[in-house]
Amino acid sequence: MSAKFLRAALVTTLALAGLPLAAPFAATASAQGVEFRIGPDGVRPIIRERDVDRRDRNRGCSPREARAAAAEEGLRRAEVVRVTDRSVTVRGFTRRGPEQIRFANRRGCPII
Repeated sequence: MSAKFLRAALVTTLALAGLPLAAPFAATASAQGVEFRIGPDGVRPIIRERDVDRRDRNRGCSPREARAAAAEEGLRRAEVVRVTDRSVTVRGFTRRGPEQIRFANRRGCPII
């Protein structure tokens, strides 16, 4: 009877001794989507997007894509001045002077 009791006490002691070692690893594994950045404004947590496919599927015309499309149309020094659910407006200069182009807020940035 005492051998069973000693064996159970030893197993319990080993199990309880391993808990503090397992806790930091569990916390690290659950926080893989969080990144901490240190800068002039202090420490900021950055939460990364996990579902990249979902983000790409719902994507419309980003400001970067709109500026690139405006440059292809001949607009120099292009800057995005307005973004709505339906359109992205870009202003810049052509040979004739100031110009404005409006793109649909859809994939591919078609001109409206």
